[in-house]
Amino acid sequence: MPVQRIKFYQTGSFAVGNRLLDPAQRAVQADAGRTNSLTTGHRACQGCGEALGARYVLDTVMRATGNKAVTVNATGCLEVFSTPFPESSWRVPWLHSLFGNAPAVATGVAAALKAKGRTDVRVVGQGGDGGTVDIGLACLSGMFERNDDVLYVCYDNGGYMNTGVQRSGATPHGAVTTTTPAGNSFGQGKSLPLIAMAHRIPYVATATVADLRDLEYKAGRAMEFHGARYLHVLVPCPLGWRTASDKTIQVARMATESGIFPVFEAIDGEVTDVTPIRRLHPVADYLSMQGRFGATPRADVVSRLQAEADRNIRTFGLTVS
Repeated sequence: MPVQRIKFYQTGSFAVGNRLLDPAQRAVQADAGRTNSLTTGHRACQGCGEALGARYVLDTVMRATGNKAVTVNATGCLEVFSTPFPESSWRVPWLHSLFGNAPAVATGVAAALKAKGRTDVRVVGQGGDGGTVDIGLACLSGMFERNDDVLYVCYDNGGYMNTGVQRSGATPHGAVTTTTPAGNSFGQGKSLPLIAMAHRIPYVATATVADLRDLEYKAGRAMEFHGARYLHVLVPCPLGWRTASDKTIQVARMATESGIFPVFEAIDGEVTDVTPIRRLHPVADYLSMQGRFGATPRADVVSRLQAEADRNIRTFGLTVS
């Protein structure tokens, strides 16, 4: 995150959210005029990382566009808990698509706006890892290949959580789901950020809800580009991960500090910036925080995921020498 690191001071209520900083440096959530894109009344589980991530991303997008953005949302947890008929928690122009065609619908919205001469209105597509990594991959690849002017955001909670915690292509090796009750011992998984980079689109980034300033920065940075852009956000799910609801931020931070989830930016298919690991932890520490790997994670699971983390550390240069 190439911005000045901010120290947090709790000197009074006006300091919360960096309100004592210059306006240009303040967090989006510190702005009393923020959009509150995803407002109160939704049915997300306590500690839901997806609800937190979506609010920060869309509030940032709305500020970057002067409140001129349209959101297309794939079927999934985020759609279901935010729009129980006839209610909605969205305060932005918002469309619900099918599970697998959110990128295509977002492309159509962008094309319609262009045809009407509305170059001032931007388009965001969003969905979970099920609707992105699996069901929506063909539509997303097409959107990337055509370089459509859409920012697509994947909120990755590692499974089909809305329909009962089934395995997805983003479920880690060894994690228990209802379709892999003995632990996921097959499949290689998919790295959508790397797939996106292979399309050489203008902007690709990863982020987590453990660093919300970084998430805001990357959502805002994405809106500086035109063409296809991809933001992949790790959003722990207390239900599916079997973690305490107050540990969402901690477990997301451990994902990055173990090397399992590398945080980086890429422009035109080339990595341009990485967030180094501040305090390296073994993968076993990360797994032991989650009930989906059992009370004692299997040695073969720990070994395989540690090798994956070590490869990420080498590939992205995540440690400071």
